[in-house]
Amino acid sequence: MTAQSPANSLAAMSLAQLEQTQDFIRRHIGPSESQTQTMLNDIGSESMDALIDEIVPSDIRLDSLPAIGDSKTEVQALADLKVVANLNKVNTTYIGLGYYGTLTPNVILRNVLENPGWYTAYTPYQPEIAQGRLESLLNYQQMCIDLTGLPLASASLLDEGTAAAEAMALAKRVSKNKKSNLFFIANDVFPQTIDLVKQRAEMFDFDIVVAPANEAADHDIFGALLQYPSATGEVTDISDLIANIHAKKGIVAVAADIMSLVMLKSPGELGADAVIGSSQRFGVPMGYGGPHAAFFTTSDKYKRSLPGRIIGVSKDTRGNNALRMAMQTREQHIRREKANSNICTAQVLLANMAAFYAVYHGPQGLKTIANRIHRFTDILCLGTATKGLTAIHANYFDTLTFNVASLEGNSKAEIVARALAASINLRTDVDGQISVSLDETTTRADVANLFDVLLGEGHGLDVAVLDDKIVECGHSSIPASLVRDSEILTHPVFNSYHSETEMLRYIKRLENKDLALNHSMISLGSCTMKLNATAQMLPVSWPEFANMHPFAPQDQALGYKKMIDELADWLVELTGYDKVSMQPNSGAQGEYAGLIAIHKYHESRGDSHRNICLIPASAHGTNPASAMMVGMKVVVVACDKQGNVDMADLTAKAEELRDNLSCIMITYPSTHGVYETTIAEICNIIHNNGGQVYLDGANMNAQVGITSPGFIGADVSHLNLHKTFAIPHGGGGPGMGPIGVKSHLAPFLPDHALINVDETTAGNGAVSAAPFGSAGILCISYLYIALLGKEGVTAATKYAIANANYLATKLSQHYPILYTDKNGRVAHECIVDLRPIKEACGVTEMDVAKRLIDYGFHSPTMSFPVAGTLMIEPTESESKVELDRFIEAMVCIRNEARKVESGEWTLENNPLHHAPHTLADITDANWDRAYSIADAVFPVDAVKIDKFWPTVNRIDDVYGDRNLVCSCPPVSSYED
Repeated sequence: MTAQSPANSLAAMSLAQLEQTQDFIRRHIGPSESQTQTMLNDIGSESMDALIDEIVPSDIRLDSLPAIGDSKTEVQALADLKVVANLNKVNTTYIGLGYYGTLTPNVILRNVLENPGWYTAYTPYQPEIAQGRLESLLNYQQMCIDLTGLPLASASLLDEGTAAAEAMALAKRVSKNKKSNLFFIANDVFPQTIDLVKQRAEMFDFDIVVAPANEAADHDIFGALLQYPSATGEVTDISDLIANIHAKKGIVAVAADIMSLVMLKSPGELGADAVIGSSQRFGVPMGYGGPHAAFFTTSDKYKRSLPGRIIGVSKDTRGNNALRMAMQTREQHIRREKANSNICTAQVLLANMAAFYAVYHGPQGLKTIANRIHRFTDILCLGTATKGLTAIHANYFDTLTFNVASLEGNSKAEIVARALAASINLRTDVDGQISVSLDETTTRADVANLFDVLLGEGHGLDVAVLDDKIVECGHSSIPASLVRDSEILTHPVFNSYHSETEMLRYIKRLENKDLALNHSMISLGSCTMKLNATAQMLPVSWPEFANMHPFAPQDQALGYKKMIDELADWLVELTGYDKVSMQPNSGAQGEYAGLIAIHKYHESRGDSHRNICLIPASAHGTNPASAMMVGMKVVVVACDKQGNVDMADLTAKAEELRDNLSCIMITYPSTHGVYETTIAEICNIIHNNGGQVYLDGANMNAQVGITSPGFIGADVSHLNLHKTFAIPHGGGGPGMGPIGVKSHLAPFLPDHALINVDETTAGNGAVSAAPFGSAGILCISYLYIALLGKEGVTAATKYAIANANYLATKLSQHYPILYTDKNGRVAHECIVDLRPIKEACGVTEMDVAKRLIDYGFHSPTMSFPVAGTLMIEPTESESKVELDRFIEAMVCIRNEARKVESGEWTLENNPLHHAPHTLADITDANWDRAYSIADAVFPVDAVKIDKFWPTVNRIDDVYGDRNLVCSCPPVSSYED
């Protein structure tokens, strides 16, 4: 029989088979059918199902595929979602309240937001291969420092509301008024921020007073939160108020509008101790609430209390400047329940967009934009005033508020009706008032339309004529004492790239310094760096999703509602829970929201004394930090030698503490990479002693379709959509952490002050500033599930397990695999133990991590959950070819370590010690190492094909912390 030609082969296929050639499942899953069989042979399992039967305990296996529908093709899924998107009605929006129309420069849209070189990178824990995004984040910090007038900035937080809550926590830590438990919030702070801070204060057991700002110093407080400009738009000099609060030992945090700070005197100059806000209007679409980068700046003396990540300048082994995350000892993964905060993700991708926006426009461009916004506001204010509609504040930047309840013939209802008829949204949530916030997108025609809406037709106002009058009379709506006279953005980076050509090259130059998923696999255990498919990313930029204000009337967001509801239904099915809240905008926020639900459930039953949280020793650092944030006391449960929860210790502690037991926080499969066979028993023990089970969703990639938290017996879980459900990591953020709960916890899910999320949760506090968190990226996970369908999501889990076991099998011939089950198998990740190598010859896990860079790989997770190890998770998206390339690198590195063991190389003169190697190394005329240049930079043939060159040598972490510099270095330092 002769083989069919490809054409004849296609002709012989049925229509159904032809349609399957477009099937997304085989695009997402890395190994081909033949590769899979070869891998199974090496593992020693006869089939995929047989392998899964060996590994996943039978008592937690689901007996059918999840009811989420069949896989769709990319064309079909995108077409269906476009129909949904078209249900959204995107009005011209003047609602404001921290969310504004903005123009994303196309060079940033295409080359950052839509570029996998930027959006698929991981958190820069390996800074030598992250110098590009670290430089951009340093620019972001410098931008925030310049605009806020305070000397220390973080690399971004989750949103303005949560940043305000973090500022309250900082105030409590550093205030010298130690006897006070009262925090003051000005009543003209954004309402969603007030709501969120009150929720956080309740969990911290802080007292709150919300009152007019000028009353702050009348109270005995440890801190205060002020808004500048206020929610109604007023610009006031708050320097005296801040001084009075300081006189009573209080700390002052100011929530500021970043665009207004281009024109207004900075809060730092007015005396603020901390400044927070959103950088959204610097080129980041509203996205129905996010993701957006919040900024947080403070005084240098509070650097140990500043929440979140800080990018700092250090030195590499050649003495060159190099960037890294500074003072990581403050972070939750190190300090656990003693951490400043539980936040694990930042908003790096969005912070980078805002930084590039500032770089592209430069100080003069930003001033032009800010002045134009303010000028249009002046025109609108003058025009309405001439017709009897006078703004309530004489001093403002971009927002005007009008009392309209008593204006004859022009009621609030009539104005709102005219606005909606003209496809315009105004702020209307305050009785008797309407507010209008202008932005970068506002045009002359828009101002003319606003006159029609606010005054009715026939007003006779002309924008150009009003503009001339403003020039004639020297109209001033910003007090002279508050006009900024300090320079901003003077560093060369903000004054060099204003043509698109230069900007394009600058973005590319930074991108080239970073290793992302578009170069090679990133096998980080517990972080699931899988394929973020292009088709899933496309709708993020669709205007129907990107340009929606989070507080728009809900009947304008029917497309979002349909997508969110359907995604929630799928997640309910996949988790085995009864209800899902989409609000938490990070995994850590999800943990926090889930623990609040548990706390309030106990409280509703008269069990508010239940405040003890059991946490296994292997848990993620966010777990104890989150428990601390809801006022729980952490009690650690031991693990046995196999890495499983010590059942005797768990039973003893659960019974001993049963009267006060609130919950357990446990990860499944375990953080040690094994399906513990006792998980159902653990749930029963906790329930029998009056507690709830929080199952951390970090490892859902090993559950979807084959088991579920709800089926196992858990009560609540957060889901890392940026892990299991394919939202990309963005260089360290964004993330999304929705929570699933059983029905008894559903009434305690978060709600929102301005948009009721669900009738059953009305009145509950918020955990994020927007009602559905970072809703703009939910379309990614929606399409991930739609494209894979019930068979695909289940296959993804199976292949994640198979790939991990293939790696473990191959690597076990050269390294000990720390934890396996009774059959010698692992779950979706494995831990390679490097401690014997260190003991034998001194080569450390750090040496191995840095040497992997020379082979073109990002290191797996280092020293977590066990010091001296690497935790590897290959994901389902990597092919056997890529897995074999990684295995080859690890085997070669093991052989290099053997040369150190044998004495062929000394501990100080070998490629592991000097890794990673740079162009500066191989062009050094004084090369005097015990190994060749070829061995240094081309250790295997695969590297020669696609060499990744790190731009700095190994970075000195200690130097960077002892000499903390978190702003752009002066030009002279580069010259040196």
